[in-house]
Amino acid sequence: MVRAGADAHRLAGQLHHASLAGLLLSGYLALAGSGHLGLGWALVAGAGIAVLAATGWFLAERFARGSTFVEILASLELLAAALLSASLSFFLFLAAFVFFLVAAHAAGEIRQSARGHAQVARGGLRGFHARLSGLIFCASLVILILTAGLFFVLPRTANEAFRRFAPERFRLPGLASEVQLGQIGAILNRSAAAMHVRVIGPHRELPVRWRGMALTSFDGLRWSSPEGAGRIIQVEEGRSILADDDQRRRAGGRITYEVRLEMAAGGVLFLTGIPEVLWTSSASVRETPEGSLLLADATGRRLRYGAIGYLDDTRTAPRPGGDHLRLPALDPRVRALARNVTSEESSDERRARALESYLARSYQYTAELPSEQSSDPLAQFLFDRRKGHCEYFASALAVMLRSLGIPSRLVTGFHGGQLNPVTGWHLIRTSDAHAWVEAWVDGKGWLAFDPTPAVQTPRNPPLLGRLTFYADAAGMFWQDWVVDYSLERQVTLAERMQGSGRTFGARWLDGARLGLLRWRDAAAGAARSYGVGFLLLVLAAGGLYVLAPKARKLWRIRRRFSRARSGGVVASDATLLYSRMLDILGRRGYRKPAWFTPWEFVRCLPPSETAEAAAVLTAAYHDLRYGGRPEAASRMIELLDRLEHAPPEPGA
Repeated sequence: MVRAGADAHRLAGQLHHASLAGLLLSGYLALAGSGHLGLGWALVAGAGIAVLAATGWFLAERFARGSTFVEILASLELLAAALLSASLSFFLFLAAFVFFLVAAHAAGEIRQSARGHAQVARGGLRGFHARLSGLIFCASLVILILTAGLFFVLPRTANEAFRRFAPERFRLPGLASEVQLGQIGAILNRSAAAMHVRVIGPHRELPVRWRGMALTSFDGLRWSSPEGAGRIIQVEEGRSILADDDQRRRAGGRITYEVRLEMAAGGVLFLTGIPEVLWTSSASVRETPEGSLLLADATGRRLRYGAIGYLDDTRTAPRPGGDHLRLPALDPRVRALARNVTSEESSDERRARALESYLARSYQYTAELPSEQSSDPLAQFLFDRRKGHCEYFASALAVMLRSLGIPSRLVTGFHGGQLNPVTGWHLIRTSDAHAWVEAWVDGKGWLAFDPTPAVQTPRNPPLLGRLTFYADAAGMFWQDWVVDYSLERQVTLAERMQGSGRTFGARWLDGARLGLLRWRDAAAGAARSYGVGFLLLVLAAGGLYVLAPKARKLWRIRRRFSRARSGGVVASDATLLYSRMLDILGRRGYRKPAWFTPWEFVRCLPPSETAEAAAVLTAAYHDLRYGGRPEAASRMIELLDRLEHAPPEPGA
């Protein structure tokens, strides 16, 4: 017999420490994985949490409830992550947190109860970790299921607070009303979903460019656009007509689409082609002088809108001037390069195409930022580094066009995208952020030019790509029904469930009626063809159902007997061996009443060798069961073998 109390205390202590560590780790990973903390701040937060955790560990080892400090610290981590995170990964960390929290409390209670040197009668420590982990998993699963039920019943009331705490989490730097050279490059290595687009109608192929802001002012380091300039367009009943009658009567292709903008960029709407009609929940839209559209009330929230776009990038307009031609102090080599490349061209459009082709052929694309900041990053790109990302290519083209007297502007947005076959939405990531140029050409208006070299994006293996699509679909569900869950969405869900319930009820009755008829006909046919065989099969299945539990119980008993004979005995085996003795005595006519204790039963037996063996067996049973003496098992097995093979006594 082992000192089960001490062992239980030791095993529970190990599990308690592991659970507290898992609790802290899941809370920290939820905080670090929110995407709001940079690597530096994540390391600082980790160091601070480690110091506080060490303090909590010190208290947990010396005080009965000192682990509460560690649990509070982990809860604060999770609370901070809840305010900062908006991704599906938070739910996974939440599930891990609940699991470790239940484990910590369960192990803590077991450890507290087993503290001391008390001996227990039943060992029961075999598979302790596995059985306790299963119990913890089931309890955690029930908690998460109940929480999910309450989640869909109760509407969210902290949306505004959430946006106030973490508005920057949903912003895309470099795609709003100001772009500093190198700013877009900072997000090109991120693969988070920036927007989802669904095409409505016969169009299958998604246009390449999604136009956001058009910027005109350049000071050598950054592009900007005047704040508040443009006109206000009112939205009536969720729809606004953006184009005039002449534009809407133009012949050509059009596309109707819906956009879910996961990360806002100062309220900028990303659109393709020339927008003619816009659907949005906002009361008004501001159109800038450069044709960009912004929502005034979009800060810190996701946007959902739809539009009809005319599939042509050519924008007619009178010849611009002012900011579209203004240049900062330039390195003289920039003007010389522009004149040299276009010396043989006779029109503005051909000059623009020549510069576009020259930049795409002569320079390399890289998403890496320059290692050193320069006072003239454009000259550094053109004459020293000779590689960069889209901002540098587009800025170089726009500046060289202006140096030749051709009006130009920088446009930011997205380029590309990928259809997710699971959801039917096109996925556009932050790594698809792009910048290009619009130049004004006599007789045509604004034309788009893209000098950035084409980059071959690596394709994921089929399995990984499929998993990525499923993860994106799960992320869309998370954003819809968790982050953006509101009273309106709750009402919509209730209406759908009510309507589905009525429809399901009617369909269920009709389906059940038809199903019963089919089952009746099928049963009649089967009875005629396979009646005897089917009856035998049913009888065999019934016999197996009745006999299988008994066979399994018998097999387990034999296993335990074999283990006891080989010396691997535990305290609970005493009951098994004693029951075997009662079976042998019962076959000899001595049956123990249920209300008799083992010693009362022995005293009632008539004097005989069987009674003497039963008395010795009962004493050994008490030694093993309550005295913690495993050597008593061998005596019980020896006596049982003697009883089993002893001849019946006269008169028994």
